[in-house]
Amino acid sequence: MELNWVDGFEINVHIEGDAAVISANREGLLSLANHMKRLAEEPPGSHIHLDVYNSLEDGSSELILQTIHTART
Repeated sequence: MELNWVDGFEINVHIEGDAAVISANREGLLSLANHMKRLAEEPPGSHIHLDVYNSLEDGSSELILQTIHTART
């Protein structure tokens, strides 16, 4: 899956208690929005894995975005 990054993006992910906190500049938020839109077009089980070696700022926790199969009612 090809990801569309906006130049100048900065994204940091950390855990506070039971919450995952995603902090990003404008370009980072637009990049994540692009990724989620792209991921929404993929089959269940598809995922995007981001970490400090793959696009996140130093000190970030890993971030995995994944599609799931939901039953429609």
